[in-house]
Amino acid sequence: MPQTITEKILATHAGRESVAPGELLSVRIDFVLANDITAPIAIDLFEKSHISTVFDPERIALVPDHFVPNKDIRSAEQVQIMRRFAKKYGIKHFFELGEMGIEHVLLPEQGLTLPGDVVIGADSHTCTYGALGAFATGVGSTDVAAAMITGEIWFKVPESIRLSYVGELKKWVTGKDLILHTIGDIGVDGATYRAMEFVGEVIEALPMSDRMTMANMAIEAGAKSGIIAPDQVTLDYIEQRAKRPFECFHSDQDAVYDEEKSYDVSALEPQVAFPHLPENTRPVSEVGTIPIEQAVIGSCTNGRIEDMRMAAQVLKGRTVNKNVRLIMIPATPSIYRQAMAEGLLEIFLSAKGVISPPTCGPCLGGFMGILGPGERAVATTNRNFVGRMGHSTSEVYLANPAVAAASAILGRIASPEEL
Repeated sequence: MPQTITEKILATHAGRESVAPGELLSVRIDFVLANDITAPIAIDLFEKSHISTVFDPERIALVPDHFVPNKDIRSAEQVQIMRRFAKKYGIKHFFELGEMGIEHVLLPEQGLTLPGDVVIGADSHTCTYGALGAFATGVGSTDVAAAMITGEIWFKVPESIRLSYVGELKKWVTGKDLILHTIGDIGVDGATYRAMEFVGEVIEALPMSDRMTMANMAIEAGAKSGIIAPDQVTLDYIEQRAKRPFECFHSDQDAVYDEEKSYDVSALEPQVAFPHLPENTRPVSEVGTIPIEQAVIGSCTNGRIEDMRMAAQVLKGRTVNKNVRLIMIPATPSIYRQAMAEGLLEIFLSAKGVISPPTCGPCLGGFMGILGPGERAVATTNRNFVGRMGHSTSEVYLANPAVAAASAILGRIASPEEL
């Protein structure tokens, strides 16, 4: 029976030869993760079960990354709960401060999530790991508690939508623009409970960083997961990092999809998603004059070294507009070090930007860059809902790092081509 990559991974983890969309399965989990917002809830439920051990202390990651360094007493208490639980149950992968990074950048970097895995996390952007060829999806804290006990979870097998990209990308166009363009086309509910499978010559030419950006934002189209089949780019990334064996899966040529779409992206411009939904996309040339007060370059979507380099390319020798606050957030300590070694941090500081330690902070309106009433920000983050980055009357515009950097310089949403 022909199978998609998603169906093959789920079938293998359910001990089956094949599965069909709509089936309910109990599947083995390879990795579980939670953060400082979601882990304490799961931990409380776990403790109430009176179970004495977790299913595997090396297959769980606890990453405090949303409100760290702790911004207040409550956030400190949240991390205390995680720290004590990790110590009590021997959780190997508890990452704090000097080791802590934004979870969806940190875990692939550490070789903890791998091709062929089933990964669940109490965070909606867990779908990021699909860029490695894993089935990865966000779940609730209750599911994480159960998974930490049993090492299993049940899923309804999703249908798959095949998204093919052809052509050659123009300068300054990235994976962020591909996924924003796609969400603009199909809408924020266009892939509800389906696996978005990204294929085509354009995907094959993308670096791993851009692939992760695309998989990361599959949830913004309502998808259960996003996935890209492993190739040599994947293996080059994984083989120097993998902490355990892995298996690569690929869709059969005659696999059945619920829907197939193709995009010729040769003429695609950098995209900007207007408030208050990621589907409200426009080419940067059609944005008009929109002044901003803040630019944020970072997050689990665009906080990798490639994103820092792109921003530095635009910012070098220039100064941020006096009316704009530029916040740079390297997503992990190793990215921070690499940016420092390459001289990128000096470029950011010389441009009058501020450099934050790794944190999700401003993305969810929690820390390190909250917007006041009526303020506008351009951000490389993944959501622009009402009040997402601060006050309910503030506005967030989503864009790639080059657009965000150019906008910081010009004081309005702008293309790097204008500089």
